[in-house]
Amino acid sequence: MKASMLYHLANVPQPKGEAPKGLGDKVEQMLNLAAWAGTAAGVLGIVITGAMMGISLKRGESSEHMSRLGMVLAGCCLVASAGPFASWIFK
Repeated sequence: MKASMLYHLANVPQPKGEAPKGLGDKVEQMLNLAAWAGTAAGVLGIVITGAMMGISLKRGESSEHMSRLGMVLAGCCLVASAGPFASWIFK
């Protein structure tokens, strides 16, 4: 017996590849909000890192601010490239 025939005999639901009506708009709105929040967090991270660098310089302390700035900038690049990368994968 074929697997499709067994599914039919067992009444296993066969979902279609479509999202329910109205769900696509809500998912798109959620993704846009997440992208906006990621961008805002990146800008805030750069501002905070710059302020910490300025305070450390004034105190005469040396610290690893460049590595922190590199991590913030890498996160910004990741957020910025997430949308184009996902559209490239799913097209």
